[in-house]
Amino acid sequence: MQTLSQSELNALSANASVLELDGLGPKVLKLTDGSFLKLFRKRSVFSRETIKPYAKRFAENAACLQRLGFSSPKIIQVYWLVDPINKTAVHYWPLPGETLRHILSNSSSERRQELVELFGELLAKLHGSGVYFRSVHLGNILVQPDGQLGLIDLADMRISHFALSLHKRQRNLKHMRRYVDDQKWLFEEHRDALKAGYSRIAKKQASKLFA
Repeated sequence: MQTLSQSELNALSANASVLELDGLGPKVLKLTDGSFLKLFRKRSVFSRETIKPYAKRFAENAACLQRLGFSSPKIIQVYWLVDPINKTAVHYWPLPGETLRHILSNSSSERRQELVELFGELLAKLHGSGVYFRSVHLGNILVQPDGQLGLIDLADMRISHFALSLHKRQRNLKHMRRYVDDQKWLFEEHRDALKAGYSRIAKKQASKLFA
C-alpha cells in the first residue's frame, strides 16, 4: 500500500464527480480519467479495518475473483491516507455496465426471467468457488455490455479454497431477501428461474436450497 498525503489526495480527486456520499462526505469518486476512487472511513482500533484495511481486502478480492474467472474491477493502486476522516482508499478501473437491479427494473417479464436465471448461475459458481459475498444484492451485480455479469463493492467478501457449506449458501440467499425488489424478483416472481440457473451449476445443492 502506498501512502497518499492530503495534498496528493486533493490533486488526485480534483474535479472529480461524487458518486456516493454520506454525512461525512464523499465515499466514491469518479475521477476525470474515468477511474474510481473508493474511500474507507477511519474506525475504532478494535474493528476489522485495523487488522486488515478494507481497501486492501477490496483489491485482493478483485484479483482473486479474476483468477477464478469472474469479472471484477481492475485495481490501479491501494492507499493509506493522511486524512482526518478516511483511513484508506482503493483506486480502480470500474467495470462497464448497469446494475442488475436497474436493468431488471426496466425490463419485460421475459427479459427479467432470463437475467434472474443468469444470476442464479453466477451465484452457484461463486458458492462452488468458495466465494462468500456477504453483501450480495442486485445492486452489487453489473450487467456488462457483452451480457455477462460482473461483481462490484468487493470489500465485504471472503474467499476460501472450498465450496461453501449449505448453511452459508442459505445465509447468502437470506441476505438478499432484505431488499424489496430483490425479494420480489428473485423469490416471488422469478423464483423458478433463479432455481433453474443455480441448478445448472449445482443441482444437488439447489434441490435443498429451493425445496
